[in-house]
Amino acid sequence: MQTMCALRRLFSFAYQSQVRTGCVCVCQRKFSVESLPNLDPSNFKPQRVLILTKLSRYEFEKRRHPELTERELETRLRSRGSDYNMLLYHHYIHKGVENTVNSVFTAAGIETKVVYRFDYSDPNIEWADAIVTTGGDGTFLLAASRVLDRNKPLIGFNSDPMRSKGKLCLPQKYSVDVREAIDKLLKGKFRWTFRSRIRVTLIGENIYKPPVELHDQQLLHPEYRYLDIDMQLRTMEKEVPPCSESGLARRVLPVLALNEVFIGECVSARVSYMELCFDGSKGIKQKCSGLIASTGTGSTSWTYNVNKLTEQNMEEILTIVKEETGFKIRDSDPLFVSKITNKFNEMLISDPEAPRMVYTIRDQLISSPTRSECVKPRGHARSIAVKSRCFDASLVIDGGLSFTFNDGTRALLEIYEEDSLRTVTLHEDPTEVSFKH
Repeated sequence: MQTMCALRRLFSFAYQSQVRTGCVCVCQRKFSVESLPNLDPSNFKPQRVLILTKLSRYEFEKRRHPELTERELETRLRSRGSDYNMLLYHHYIHKGVENTVNSVFTAAGIETKVVYRFDYSDPNIEWADAIVTTGGDGTFLLAASRVLDRNKPLIGFNSDPMRSKGKLCLPQKYSVDVREAIDKLLKGKFRWTFRSRIRVTLIGENIYKPPVELHDQQLLHPEYRYLDIDMQLRTMEKEVPPCSESGLARRVLPVLALNEVFIGECVSARVSYMELCFDGSKGIKQKCSGLIASTGTGSTSWTYNVNKLTEQNMEEILTIVKEETGFKIRDSDPLFVSKITNKFNEMLISDPEAPRMVYTIRDQLISSPTRSECVKPRGHARSIAVKSRCFDASLVIDGGLSFTFNDGTRALLEIYEEDSLRTVTLHEDPTEVSFKH
């Protein structure tokens, strides 16, 4: 009994601290979704759907070696240690979901257009009433970065649920039963979810340098290849007047972050040096391994894995509490340790609609002993101002686009209601179909 009371006090204190700092995901949006048009799901009647599909690994290899016959391609892949048969198998699974999604929408009398990432252009986006992705979270993030109209829905189908969870996509069962998912969509058996996104404004010199497409360096998400990123971003961008107080150039980036923004040195072994200001507070100089600012959507991804405690960590903490307090804590009980670990880790997750960011200062270096000069390594903020003191740093959006962010350059990260992304959550209960305010 003493043990449980002690743990209740311990975690109650931690929970109340999170509430005071805004860490618990209680949405406090001043913006009301009722102000948006067509909020009744039953009014969702798209006439044109743009299907953005990923480029499978097999398709990528075919494009990479157009001169090779199928037999020669197989030989080349096997010589590199790749499993040709598995590549082909997962390619057919992906194409099966893609073709089913396309055919079901078409059968419902809806005009469709299927494009790869290099044809995912503004004219095609504007043409569509809704964007649908077939792929994984990488494809969904790519689609989201270009959808700037909060009234245009984005819906994702996981085309290979055996290898990918696809947390941003519809539940995995709908990869098999596509018809049921689309039937629910067209009958309004879902609710809208407006996911907050991060707007980034750069201030300083060299802020118009073209970004680096990080996915060009790997095969994990080959759908990110072949993009003339500089030309596409220029077509999306609007001129912004110089910053009045300094005369420096000011640029609002034409992409929005759905998961997170990372700021830090390109070489991970090098210390990142920057000045941080949260919600207009006094700026603090900080040395660390980089800053991660994520949305509620991104709080289940990189931010979560950086901050989560393992059962080993928790067991060691409970052992210390036991030794220091004398309470009989079951620090060697695996089930008890697992329960407390999960409870702590669940507190790291925020509401995807919450109008604030979850920030994490990685590997924070504290040189000053003065507590008042330190900033908490984890917290929440609606706006974050960052001034770079780095040598060779980048500002990376959703792990895909990397913008130069060296000494003197400033960045303002903000959450605006009008930047939210309209997505759907299907009703699992067949009786839960009414429109809710």
